[in-house]
Amino acid sequence: MEKRIIENSRVLVTGGAGFIGSNLVEDLLNQNNEVVCLDNLETGKYENIRPFENNKQFNFIEGDIRDLEICKKAVDCVDYVLNQAALGSVPRSIKDPVRTNSNNVDGFLNMILAAKEAKVKRFVFASSSSVYGDNYTLPKEEDKIGKPLSPYAVSKYTNELYAHVFGGLFEMETIGLRYFNVFGKRQDPYGAYAAVIPKFIKAMLEGESPIINGDGSQSRDFTYIKNVIQVNQLAAVTQNQEALNTIYNVAVGEESTLLELYRILQELLSASTPEVMNINPVHGPEREGDIPRSLASIEKAATLLGYNPTYNLRQGLEETIDWYCSELK
Repeated sequence: MEKRIIENSRVLVTGGAGFIGSNLVEDLLNQNNEVVCLDNLETGKYENIRPFENNKQFNFIEGDIRDLEICKKAVDCVDYVLNQAALGSVPRSIKDPVRTNSNNVDGFLNMILAAKEAKVKRFVFASSSSVYGDNYTLPKEEDKIGKPLSPYAVSKYTNELYAHVFGGLFEMETIGLRYFNVFGKRQDPYGAYAAVIPKFIKAMLEGESPIINGDGSQSRDFTYIKNVIQVNQLAAVTQNQEALNTIYNVAVGEESTLLELYRILQELLSASTPEVMNINPVHGPEREGDIPRSLASIEKAATLLGYNPTYNLRQGLEETIDWYCSELK
């Protein structure tokens, strides 16, 4: 039976102090791996990795993927790279495209080049559903994309192109993962570019009305962090040659509107905080660069990687709320 998890290996997680990265680090350490975490702590937080600082299998490098020498240091003797480092957020990229490109394109090129020179077994990297751009056909299938609608989308598509080129020219094994609206513990609810789920939870726990950009009919394929961890590990260890040097959607394959999300959160939060039933959302202007609907096909990942998401939106929210209730109260 083919392996489904990474174990007894040395793994580099870039952006390892971030939301997704720190969750990956946690699971990898629990699976008897030696984990190197590279993060410049610009958007990642040391608090996310503090629980691991006394683990002898954990090595933190504070550094920037825009520094090629740091990248080369980080990949030394590494078996697998899980590249999560990026400057996220569509609105932030519209406000500052140069900084987005510097982090997400220049930094990515440094990282994949360092991985190539170190001869790592496999380079798995985070892409984004934003790559689908102005192709509004549903469900989203990996080989049918449109024109990007933001600098962030351009940067992530450029990552995919570089991985394709490195795989062809240098016989690297790469796999790209297009994340669809990932959520879960350690996702930052603060700041102008916080994601919708932690922002909603924080507001409602504080007795405030969450702000919905637009009329709330826009939909997303919300994806719980444990599904993301599963597919990263499958991508790293699969021995299926057909599965390599390509791109996969990482989602649940279910579409939920923002209003539906709000109602589920209201119901789940009311169990411990009954007063949230009296809170109604406030509608603000639509976000520039937003798409109206998002729904992924996960057939390719299921067929070639054996991906089988174990959490739907509601199940993921139940665990997420438990974490935020303990952290924010």
